[in-house]
Amino acid sequence: MKGVILAGGKGTRLEPFTKILNKHLLPVGPNPMIYWPISRLKHAGIKDILIITNQQHLSSFINILGNGEELGVNLSYNIQNENGGGIADALKGAEEFVDDKFIVLLGDNLFDDELLPFIVDFQKGNHQAKVLLKEVMDPERYGVALLDESKNSIISIIEKPKNPISRFCVTGIYFYDKLVFELIDSLHSSYRGEKEITDLNNLYINRNGLSFGILKCWWLDAGTHDALYKANKHFYEKEIETKS
Repeated sequence: MKGVILAGGKGTRLEPFTKILNKHLLPVGPNPMIYWPISRLKHAGIKDILIITNQQHLSSFINILGNGEELGVNLSYNIQNENGGGIADALKGAEEFVDDKFIVLLGDNLFDDELLPFIVDFQKGNHQAKVLLKEVMDPERYGVALLDESKNSIISIIEKPKNPISRFCVTGIYFYDKLVFELIDSLHSSYRGEKEITDLNNLYINRNGLSFGILKCWWLDAGTHDALYKANKHFYEKEIETKS
């Protein structure tokens, strides 16, 4: 299985830093943020990884990460739509890279859970796609999933609902088969002018093709100043525990 990390976007919530630097290269603990999703994939045995980012930041990623040799992985790069077509549109850039089922990580979603059990389950299962969820106290900030746990399926996903239907949010960890690229082509842009990842996942739901897993350990969307501080604190504390 191959891995894809989406590391583009404007990072406006982290300005002014992101006026000159891609948010996925901001420091989190002793490393750039992008190091952590790469590390999670490597730990799960995935070494062929595609990073999709903006044209203006591509050289920064290459300067810092190179071909991945120092990290023990094989890195490739692609450039996302400069018009900001959304997460699903950015994912389209992986079409020539993947050849079967694959995993997608949003580069600013940081977590401690092991990916391997979810990968094995997806490879052995009959579903065409899988998302990982996390129970949170503030689900209105995210895409929220209504579950049918008896069938290990999701009934629906609602993006940033005012009255959340559950406390399980969709994290930035997705598994897809190659059908995903056809479905992306069929998507219409939302009111934001973007092809939404929630709409893509709902298409899989309509095909009875979307399963889910639940993260049990620490998880964070590190896209704000407050979250970036919490992420730094978490990884520095983990480093201290490892050394002690």
